[in-house]
Amino acid sequence: MNAPLTATDWREACCASGPAATSLLAAPATRWLGRAAYEPTWRAMQCFTEQRDAATPDEIWLLEHDPVFTLGMNADRSHVLSPGDIPVVQIDRGGQVTYHGPGQLVVYPLIDVRRARLGVRDLVTALERAVIEYAARHSIRAECRADAPGVYVEGRKLASVGLRIRRGGSYHGLAFNIGMDLEPFRRINPCGYAGLQMTQLAALGGPDDVQQVAAEFAPLLTRMLVCRRGSC
Repeated sequence: MNAPLTATDWREACCASGPAATSLLAAPATRWLGRAAYEPTWRAMQCFTEQRDAATPDEIWLLEHDPVFTLGMNADRSHVLSPGDIPVVQIDRGGQVTYHGPGQLVVYPLIDVRRARLGVRDLVTALERAVIEYAARHSIRAECRADAPGVYVEGRKLASVGLRIRRGGSYHGLAFNIGMDLEPFRRINPCGYAGLQMTQLAALGGPDDVQQVAAEFAPLLTRMLVCRRGSC
């Protein structure tokens, strides 16, 4: 993966014009952003999607967020039970409420879905299948469910998926629990399901280093995306 660019770097690059902006947007597809505040990263994704055109290369951003609860566009706020000192941000993806925090790998595929010949279901499936295959490499049997997006291990949720498509471009994406404090999930009904239990890779015998997982996960997701459009 390339050297880190902060969410502020991306917001400035995406909303700029001229050769410098073009150079950044033409950079290799996968970016490790480290730990980043939620709202500037969200705004950077929006800006990237708004400014992109048919020649803009796709990007996959990988990062951790500071603690935050996020609510989908039509989410029911009653699913936020007791947020305490963790901020709650209403955003423009689908779905209900989830939690992001340190120790969770967040993956944002910024994909021109028309150019890639991907439907929304294809993109969701690629994200889910990449997690399932990554877990299998560590002898963890994970699965997706027809009735609820995401990835599960013995009924406990390992990864959540929530997307937005605008102007033919995807943003938001995947939250993959690696080695984090799961307590904040007890302050909400995760994804709108009361009593849903969460799990994480480290507790299941996998690695607990988010940057390590990001480096190993990114090429796997890229392969899944290529395969979903029938080019593998």
